[in-house]
Amino acid sequence: MEVKIGVQHAAREIVLESDVDRDTLEKQIADAVASGGILSLSDSKGRRTLVAADKIAYVEIGGGVAGQVGFRS
Repeated sequence: MEVKIGVQHAAREIVLESDVDRDTLEKQIADAVASGGILSLSDSKGRRTLVAADKIAYVEIGGGVAGQVGFRS
């Protein structure tokens, strides 16, 4: 699942690919924002991303796009 996080006063958004389902992601984000703490997400490669919840401008949760290169039969 692709997750894009917009951060206030930052020119670029944070993009990561997560193996967590949509409902769990939504709950983690909502809990972090409600508590004003830190949003901590792990991507599919095991890297951890930390964002201050009060600096989050938006979060976009999508299905991700698997691109195809070359010919298919």
